[in-house]
Amino acid sequence: MKYKRKKDKDFWLMARAYLHDYMPAVRNMSDKSVETYKQSLQSFLTFLESEKNLKEGNVTFDAFNRSNVKDFVGWLSARKYSPKTINLKLTAIRSFLKYCGDEDFELRGIYNDVCTIKKVKEEKKPIEYLQPTATKAILDAYDTKTAKHRRNRMLLILLYDTAARVQELADLQVSSLHLDAANPFVTLIGKGHKTRNVPIMKKTVAHLNHYLKEFHPDMSEGPLFYSRFDGVPHPLSTDSISLVLKTAADKARKTCVDVPPDVHCHLIRKTKAMDLYKNGVPLPFIMQLLGHESMSTTSGFYAFATLEMMREAMNKAVPSFADDGKI
Repeated sequence: MKYKRKKDKDFWLMARAYLHDYMPAVRNMSDKSVETYKQSLQSFLTFLESEKNLKEGNVTFDAFNRSNVKDFVGWLSARKYSPKTINLKLTAIRSFLKYCGDEDFELRGIYNDVCTIKKVKEEKKPIEYLQPTATKAILDAYDTKTAKHRRNRMLLILLYDTAARVQELADLQVSSLHLDAANPFVTLIGKGHKTRNVPIMKKTVAHLNHYLKEFHPDMSEGPLFYSRFDGVPHPLSTDSISLVLKTAADKARKTCVDVPPDVHCHLIRKTKAMDLYKNGVPLPFIMQLLGHESMSTTSGFYAFATLEMMREAMNKAVPSFADDGKI
């Protein structure tokens, strides 16, 4: 007689524990990341109901067989989902099944079968980043005539120097700065509330000292970058920071043709990382600066030679010869 497990009940209990306990508490993932995984699993449930006539209430782990998951990938492709999105949803399913397999060894076979499904091939596009002329033009876009402009100028300098995510910059407090340390640094709070210390340049330290004297003269705790409402300082939102950058880019574009039409905070982050990479900084250091958990995340973005780097390397490798115009 075949042994029957309570698969219907097990699935929903496991799904809840995975999303509400394991991901936020054990993996220490951010609410946004957890929501992304939740939506990916929900997409699979939608597929099961639409294509397999399986209502959510009847879903068990049997539905996560290799055939169904492979059909799910094809279903997403037919709906013109990008390879990156499809692979993200497949990763979410694998992650969930791995958790279930660790909790119940009888489910490891399901996880192993799904892992044999190949990810969709993604087209590797060159990394977008700013040229030095464009970076300088953007950082110099705000003058120092008004307090607001001085604040915005400091904000952009720190955004570039730390390669911070926009939310990390918005969350900075006065106590996040460690300017008197032997090697000055800023403490950033990244995804999943994980902290990391990022060194800053001497010029940035000097700028910050001037900024603190004007905007935080008593050095009391509070948001590093703020605007006042009813006399009370409120931290700048991520939208406000993005607008500060957009305005700077629009100004810079009038005098510098190298400034692209779409400049966003993540582009500044990638630019800083690429500038370090082009100057020979090892990938593990860049990984630590960016706050990436996995080296594969960093190398996937930056571990390739740009056309500029290849041209310079090829020029150095070409032997000298007389240029008499003859081939």
